[in-house]
Amino acid sequence: MHRKWILAGAALCLLAAPLASARNADHYGMAVSDPLRPDSDRQLDQERKPAAMLALAHIRPGMKVMDLIPGRGYFTRLFAVAVGPTGFVYAYQPSELDNFLKGKPAPVNAVAADYKNVSVIHAPIDNIVAPEKLDLVWTSQNYHDMHDSFMGPADLSKVNKAVFDALKPGGTYIVLDHSAEKGSGLRDTDTLHRIDEAVVKQEVEAAGFKLAGKSNVLRNPADDRKLKVFDPAIRHKTDQFILIFRKPK
Repeated sequence: MHRKWILAGAALCLLAAPLASARNADHYGMAVSDPLRPDSDRQLDQERKPAAMLALAHIRPGMKVMDLIPGRGYFTRLFAVAVGPTGFVYAYQPSELDNFLKGKPAPVNAVAADYKNVSVIHAPIDNIVAPEKLDLVWTSQNYHDMHDSFMGPADLSKVNKAVFDALKPGGTYIVLDHSAEKGSGLRDTDTLHRIDEAVVKQEVEAAGFKLAGKSNVLRNPADDRKLKVFDPAIRHKTDQFILIFRKPK
């Protein structure tokens, strides 16, 4: 059956596949209430809306997922529980970030130690690979970083094509990031840590993806998008876009 993403209020839904059935809601709630999640993660839940994120990604048991640039593994943990023992999560830790770690292991390694269905892939950002075909590639608040000098900068044409190749036909690529002013392009990626969503759409579609939908669930119209995302006046309250792309079948 052909599926099409549509907006429903502030959230995103999928025709012929309800976004949050009672069964799915219980499943996502179990992931959010996972006792292995640290308090530092739970403190971010109000702003990050984890159950809503799992729902819009349509995470199901058995899925193969890549958390691209996982940071401290906030979403990696959630995905690990949501895909269950028959699924698997690959946390892709770019080697370009090694300088920030100063010889220490990446925080996401601790997540892999806690969950048997999580593995860390440590490799250059331009050479994304996965041991098997994936159902979903997810990247959160880090797409803009790939354009900055400390990440190479990455060649986004290579990155997005590698993501395309790693996904199964019909697979999903979700990009969530801090929104920059409309028309600003790449101007603010290094200074304000924001990116114009139109640039993301253009770059990802150039790799062969089709825009399947978007969600407004993390939008904040009170953010004028002129402040650095770490500024106390806007930190944890930035306007964020979510773009959902699909690899054609």
